[in-house]
Amino acid sequence: MVFALLLLLAGCNYTFQAGAGLPAHVQTLAIIPFENTTSRFELSQELHEVLLSELPRTLGVRTGGEEFAEAVVRGTVVRYSVEAPIYRPNETGNLAEVLERQVMLTVNVQIVDTVNNVILWESPSLAARGEFLEGAQQEADGRRLAITRMAQAIIDGLQSNW
Repeated sequence: MVFALLLLLAGCNYTFQAGAGLPAHVQTLAIIPFENTTSRFELSQELHEVLLSELPRTLGVRTGGEEFAEAVVRGTVVRYSVEAPIYRPNETGNLAEVLERQVMLTVNVQIVDTVNNVILWESPSLAARGEFLEGAQQEADGRRLAITRMAQAIIDGLQSNW
């Protein structure tokens, strides 16, 4: 019985590639540094470094120049803010005591198949946040977390499209 089932499965030519991400012909991915409309000039470089590290590894492709790549990732950093969503009133009632802050990052991103000249995936307002504890951590910690989550959101968006 088990042998028959294995034989049946082995003979089946159907394959399921959940989360394939990119079409099979895409072997090289160009990751263009994102434009940045915020006042935080370091965001473009920090995001670019994380995308260069994470996208090729996760999607199983290599990076290359835009003129040679079968797909291109490009976008714009459109919003950056630091908010204080978790706080408690001060015992004297004057000022609130901030316990945690959040970095909020929003980008417009597009992944284009340059061979077939089609948009594989895009999001005009992809958002990610990174929390950091007031007093124990720095804004840079929250920013790194938000950027890492942004890279994962781009990967998740692309993979959910296929």
